[in-house]
Amino acid sequence: MDKVEEFMKKIDKVIKEKKLDLSSDEDLSIGIMNLISIEEHLFFTANKTGKDKYYAMLNEVREMRKKLLKKIIKDYEGEVWCISKHLLAASMRLMEVGTKLLNKGMNKEAKEMFEYSYRLYTMFWGLNLGLIDVKDVDKKKILEESKKEHYLSEELKPEDDEKRGFFSKLKKAFEKAIDCCKE
Repeated sequence: MDKVEEFMKKIDKVIKEKKLDLSSDEDLSIGIMNLISIEEHLFFTANKTGKDKYYAMLNEVREMRKKLLKKIIKDYEGEVWCISKHLLAASMRLMEVGTKLLNKGMNKEAKEMFEYSYRLYTMFWGLNLGLIDVKDVDKKKILEESKKEHYLSEELKPEDDEKRGFFSKLKKAFEKAIDCCKE
């Protein structure tokens, strides 16, 4: 059995076991992204104004974010907690950059930012649904596939699955596992 087929079986298992309410958890992850963003804004506001009250608010928001993140990240080892938080934060920031570029009419650049944002978001879910086993990841191969995939992305058709790299496979798996429209 090839790795993609094995990967898809893992996803089916996660869905069948219903370890998470994926629809609600996807919404929660977006809420957590916004809490991380609020923390950043409170930090900058505190420093720009010199008012400590913003640090107090930052701490309150941080505690809320930590509590909510525990609802999604149930088991973790090493630095997976921090990696997860930063994957969400970076995804949110790149999404915002993409939106600003889109507003400026820079559609190609916006699309690239959106793709990076979504790639990070799917990494977050792959990591936290147990779909990515970090010890089995060949980092060099993933980087090579990622570069190849980036250059081929506009040329690939939906039926070109064999040419797709790690991130496309993860994205496909994520989309199968999480459907925010399911009630």
